[in-house]
Amino acid sequence: MKRTTAAITAVGGYVPEFVLDNKKLEQMVDTNDEWITSRTGIKERRILKGKDLGSSDLAVPAIKELLDKRGISASEIDLIICATTTPDLVFPATANIIARKIGAQNSFGFDLQAACSGFLFALTTGSKFIESGTHKKVLVVGVDKMSAIIDYEDRATCVIFGDGGGAVLLEPNTEGYGIIDARLYSDGNGEKHLHQKAGGSRRPPSLETVKNKEHYVYQEGAAVFKHAVVSMADVSEEIMTRNNLSAEDVAWLVPHQANKRIIDATARRMGLDASKVMLNIEKFGNTTSGTIPLCLWEWESKLSKGENLVLSAFGGGFTWGAVYVKWAY
Repeated sequence: MKRTTAAITAVGGYVPEFVLDNKKLEQMVDTNDEWITSRTGIKERRILKGKDLGSSDLAVPAIKELLDKRGISASEIDLIICATTTPDLVFPATANIIARKIGAQNSFGFDLQAACSGFLFALTTGSKFIESGTHKKVLVVGVDKMSAIIDYEDRATCVIFGDGGGAVLLEPNTEGYGIIDARLYSDGNGEKHLHQKAGGSRRPPSLETVKNKEHYVYQEGAAVFKHAVVSMADVSEEIMTRNNLSAEDVAWLVPHQANKRIIDATARRMGLDASKVMLNIEKFGNTTSGTIPLCLWEWESKLSKGENLVLSAFGGGFTWGAVYVKWAY
């Protein structure tokens, strides 16, 4: 009996219209275009503007595009998994809000939080529902409105993050395409280097936490970079070794877009030329859970059936991982 795998059969993406480029940031905080570009590779990022708009408002256009491409209705979706660090609300889950907005009345859903590795964790989780035979159409969303938790007076973080997201549809495949392997890791010792100080049950919102700006991203950049550059490269090489993939076998590296230097180091470890690396950090910045699906969305027309892709990410917590995908269309 042939193995059933979860194949990506459609992709959608969305970024908001407002562009916050480095020149605008120079007027907001003590920084400059040369400093940002040389250290991160980022030139601009998109910001979601408007009252009472959240991550679901970034996800819905991406999903509608996906459904149109696949030629199916939202009522056919069995499950929605939303990877996000910036849910619309503490509860209900953003996945449930998305389901209501798109009309996916026959699905159940939940959110998954693994910071910048969230999409890979959600993709792997979604694949298990397909492989088990219990679900036929699983929607995996990676989306974040990072501008909601960024202090635009903190130059260590405000230059990095943007808003955006994407989605993929997983369906059963018995021809050897889809998600072939995954290696996922987490280490809670990384909490002290990258976290949000308040807003959870440990430190609920209060006048004090708001006054002290504890609801924004806190990051120790040097420590995070040190761990990320090693872990992302290590896990990407590991997934290749586990599956007997050479650099020639890999058509594309689809890396989390946090820092170009980290991406370059990962590609070098894998032995890949820059022409095989998906890169859009210069115009979108780090959209956290959204970076990898946004890459797949932008490069979709360049992908060929049967090509080997390695998806790789590192996130706060710490979390990191790599997924080996054989493209299905």
